[in-house]
Amino acid sequence: MFNLLTNAQVFAPRALGLKTVLTCGSKIVYIGDQPPTLGDTLQVRHMDLQGAYLVPGLIDGHTHITGGGGESGPASRVPAPSLGQFTRAGVTSVIGVLGTDDLSRNTQTLVTQAYGLRQQGLSAWCFCGGYHLPLTTLTGSARSDIVYLDPIIGIGEVAISDHRSSQPTVDEILKLASEAHVAGLMTGKAGILHLHLGDGKRGLELVRQCLAQSELPARVFHPTHVNRNKPLFEEACALVANEQCCIDLTAFPTSSDEPGWSAAEAVLRYRHAGLPGDKLTISSDGGGCLPTYNDAGELQAMDIGSSRTLLETMKQLLASGLSLDQTLPHVTQNVARLMRLHGKGIIDEAMDADLLVLDNNLSIQHLMAGGVWHILEGQQQIAGSFEID
Repeated sequence: MFNLLTNAQVFAPRALGLKTVLTCGSKIVYIGDQPPTLGDTLQVRHMDLQGAYLVPGLIDGHTHITGGGGESGPASRVPAPSLGQFTRAGVTSVIGVLGTDDLSRNTQTLVTQAYGLRQQGLSAWCFCGGYHLPLTTLTGSARSDIVYLDPIIGIGEVAISDHRSSQPTVDEILKLASEAHVAGLMTGKAGILHLHLGDGKRGLELVRQCLAQSELPARVFHPTHVNRNKPLFEEACALVANEQCCIDLTAFPTSSDEPGWSAAEAVLRYRHAGLPGDKLTISSDGGGCLPTYNDAGELQAMDIGSSRTLLETMKQLLASGLSLDQTLPHVTQNVARLMRLHGKGIIDEAMDADLLVLDNNLSIQHLMAGGVWHILEGQQQIAGSFEID
């Protein structure tokens, strides 16, 4: 099946203007100003997009594909997100993580869920480990998990500066980062250490010490939730400026009680500081719980992350005056580059046919994942197994 998309306002994420795009199977095979010549015997589905935006499918680089929660007892465990919860949010690729609960949820269930999402048409990977040390792994070591298990591309989310963490030392974090880095060299995978940042006063001190005491590249350390409080965000910006680390913002729901900056506000401040645009990613923490604690470590409230906040953040940034090609890289190209997701994050010939069609309000018209239409005319065409919502 060929899909011929004409009159598409392409953001690849670079703005290309009105183009014609042709897909065949799971790949993009042509981009040009005019439709290519195709034989009459070919099966071609033609869609005139009438100037709608055609952008890469979004990549959610931090999502709890097995569900999160459990921090106020077994009844607080968040169910695993369904396929439609991702595709209806414009997401075609996900990277799964474990959080506080890395006992009843483990590497086995995470890998299995990644394979399940792949069977349903989504591109899915995951990290081994969770908040705590020793890491939960499947083969007995993080390095061999990354080397021998296809979906596993790094280590994370390991918690630091958080009362729920294992209070890891510099040496322990350095050993994890080394495992990730060497496994990445051996496989061509991301090979990063994805670090959950809490509200602890130590902030990013462990990361700075690791970089000062080792030869490891800065790209190996990828701190997330860095916009959860304002001093932490300032630290994170300094880490980019001084060490060239890549940092990850969390697109918290509008109902969140986090005392920091929203992802949109953080992007604007980051840009105002003149920091490199390719060092910033945004993820949703989808499927995970977003708890609020008092000073005694007692749970006060809990929200749930959703991949929908990625598009909501993009809408806020456009309303603030940024252009679409300035906002898209943080949820497409930058994520694909850091995670070494070959074929993802860019609209170009020979790249994967993960495409999102948006109207002027950034509402989803159509979504293609792996060359297959999951959403057409705003209606979900493919539902996940046992999906009821």
